[in-house]
Amino acid sequence: MRWELAASDPMQVRGLAAALQELPDLRPILSSAAFHSTSDPAKPGGPIYALAQLLMQRGLSDPEAAGRYLNPQIDHLNAPELMAGIRAGVDRLDAAIERKEPMLIYGDYDVDGTMAIIILKTAIELCGGAADFHVPHRIREGYDLRDDVIERAAAAGIRLIISVDMGIRAFTPAETAARLGVDLIVTDHHLPGADGVPKALVVVNPNQEGCPYPYKRLCGAGVAFKLAQALMQRRLDGKDHLRMLRSFLKVVAIATIADAVPLTGENRVFAKLGLDELRRAVNPGLKALLEVAQISSKRPPNSTEVAFRIAPRINAAGRMDVARDVIELFSVKDADRARLLAGKLDRLNAERQEEERRIVKAVEERIAGDAALNQAYCIVVDGEGWHRGVIGIAAMRVVDRYHRPAIVISREGEEAFGSGRSIRPFHLLEAVEASRSLFTRYGGHSHACGFSMPAANVAQLRNELDAFARARLTAVDFDPVLDVDAELELDEVSPALYSVLRMLEPYGTGNHEPAFVSRGVHLIAPPKILKDKHVKLKVKAGERAESMQEELSPVAILATPNCHPDGAAIRRREKAEAREVKTGKRKLNPVFDALGWHMAERMQAAPLLAGDAIDIAFTIGHNDHDEFGGIELTLRDFKAHSAEQVPTGSLGQN
Repeated sequence: MRWELAASDPMQVRGLAAALQELPDLRPILSSAAFHSTSDPAKPGGPIYALAQLLMQRGLSDPEAAGRYLNPQIDHLNAPELMAGIRAGVDRLDAAIERKEPMLIYGDYDVDGTMAIIILKTAIELCGGAADFHVPHRIREGYDLRDDVIERAAAAGIRLIISVDMGIRAFTPAETAARLGVDLIVTDHHLPGADGVPKALVVVNPNQEGCPYPYKRLCGAGVAFKLAQALMQRRLDGKDHLRMLRSFLKVVAIATIADAVPLTGENRVFAKLGLDELRRAVNPGLKALLEVAQISSKRPPNSTEVAFRIAPRINAAGRMDVARDVIELFSVKDADRARLLAGKLDRLNAERQEEERRIVKAVEERIAGDAALNQAYCIVVDGEGWHRGVIGIAAMRVVDRYHRPAIVISREGEEAFGSGRSIRPFHLLEAVEASRSLFTRYGGHSHACGFSMPAANVAQLRNELDAFARARLTAVDFDPVLDVDAELELDEVSPALYSVLRMLEPYGTGNHEPAFVSRGVHLIAPPKILKDKHVKLKVKAGERAESMQEELSPVAILATPNCHPDGAAIRRREKAEAREVKTGKRKLNPVFDALGWHMAERMQAAPLLAGDAIDIAFTIGHNDHDEFGGIELTLRDFKAHSAEQVPTGSLGQN
């Protein structure tokens, strides 16, 4: 893994650190005792300096903008009327509510789509209207609006359909709706195609040409939220409007994090405030979902828990069964029914995990037994009857393991359905578009794609994508890259620094969890293997292991198993250091646990011993256990210590 160190200007960082301490909203926090463990916390090595450095690396050099980033408020949300189409959309919804017209909300089957349905349906009902919904079946209907669904809605007397998280390329369905006298409001966040937008009554999408909305990176539920916000602003009094906005933040936060849109700008307001609101969830379905996901009610969930515990259970309904259950879960008032539905989602997620393992194992066996696939620059692997709801996740696992673009294809008779994921240097949609003649349907973006095609075209696609990748990638591009925010001495890791990092949460796309490097740390005990998969190190800063070596007798060497022959010398030195700390001659050198997830195999291949000096890349977390809790490190990578200085931009490679 190659470590890329972000650059920063010390003078600019120092200036921002000083300015942060003067911001009224931050002054009480940054002036607290925890931040003054150093003589000047705004100097290099101090926690406020670290905060300023991390902010500048995120493009926040202006103190006021940095303050808003650290302390987002609900009044930081943009006015919904700034988005093209919102006023006309609210006018039509308002008229439907006044005339008691039935409405249909048509949404996608993933987290983003189902959360968008819940937001808009609830808002319409709060404002006195009535709305049914349709979520397509992933296998039988597929993604996006369908003519037959619109035709059935029209036959049932529906005269207004609102799409959420889909529709921006639904040209034929928009024409069908117009022909049948059905007004169509398209709300979406995906990029329009070269042909513009469909001829619907209203199109609400911040990415459509000419839209002046200042923030373009909303998810589908975020766009639905803006429409709901404008509707409630018109029809509810101020107090009820604000109360419901805060309630909806929980749902839009789940969608925003799950859809992996950047957690910047308005999305950061959604995520930060919404996660806090989740701690106070009262909706029976949401409470039951948090319970089966084992989310503690003592603190707000973090973005990782949403992404890996909550979102997969919601997604499992659309992947493995019917996503309507998600809408019912969030709508049901009976706690027992809510627990039954949440339990069903939990079981579906377990089935999804098992199916994922089966497909990934089959893919790995195929790659291991096929020299061409093993050497491919873009891996394209297919299998008969692989579950379409899981192949996207399987493609992501292949990318994680082999660090190459990957497409996993499910063949179903004469048809094939594929889903792909990519690496940083490779634009996957451009690659797919270069082979557009092979597909019956395709779409995506730089790092993900999906398509359908005749199964007979799979071999040709494999060849074309590999050739496309070979023309644009080199072997170096397959080296995974870890973005590192700063180098730290291990004794700079402190409760104050951890408090700084908490201010930057929630982490996600566009706001990665800060990673640090400490060089020349040494082990004070042999590595411990956990559950045959993970590893736990005890590390501390200090002089390199070579400087601790002393002559030992063979008896002393034999008396210190599982560690270096200088283990006795290490213990003598630690006693000496303790005396120096007690007399004030030496600063206390803290010891940290460092957990390396899924690193046991690597550790066993190149075992480390007590006293070894290593360089580590890590993130900083906290163990909340009552007895042995405290700050702990999560290893992102490690390597043998090198005394050579590494220039900014590359901390080396192992």
